[in-house]
Amino acid sequence: MRVAIIKYNAGNIYSVYCACRRLGCDAVITDDPATIREADRVIFPGVGEAKAAMEYLNQKGLADLIRSLTQPVLGICIGMQLLCSHSEEGDVDCLGIFDVPVIRFRPSSKDFKVPQMGWNTIERFLQDEGNTNSLFVNLHEGDYVYYVHSYHVPLCAYTIAQTDYDGFYSAALHKGNFWATQFHPEKSGSVGEQILRNFLS
Repeated sequence: MRVAIIKYNAGNIYSVYCACRRLGCDAVITDDPATIREADRVIFPGVGEAKAAMEYLNQKGLADLIRSLTQPVLGICIGMQLLCSHSEEGDVDCLGIFDVPVIRFRPSSKDFKVPQMGWNTIERFLQDEGNTNSLFVNLHEGDYVYYVHSYHVPLCAYTIAQTDYDGFYSAALHKGNFWATQFHPEKSGSVGEQILRNFLS
């Protein structure tokens, strides 16, 4: 299986590459449109700042390319946020795959630090006539995954998993051939490995 990991000005991309290689995938980090378009799976990962990332994607022609993809696509962390309509981080319009904004955490007390950093749960929503979304097959309510972020996506029609940090928000989204996780599967041990395996299969 050919997996294209989109290269842009975001960090933490190499760890996703290593995770894919451990699962036996022919992964490549690339910003070449033809390579991305011809891949069996596309992963859009990273950590970074939304406005700078969108400027880079637009300059390189990658924004329109990502919108046009028809194979399964997985956004991770900032990749998930950039698939949304607008981000408060830099007050920037994003790719608009998911018609929902990205907003900053506004803690109700000093007990909730920003950024949220560390392990927290995923609690699944059900869809498709009550069946578990394919991203979470062989996982369980309350499994722990790793988060690092200051902005989040509210619960919405695309939410397939939620987590609680001073209130519930979207831990994962799905629409058509696009999936996305706010957490980092590549840093989430056996649970994250299962999520990546589910996406790749």
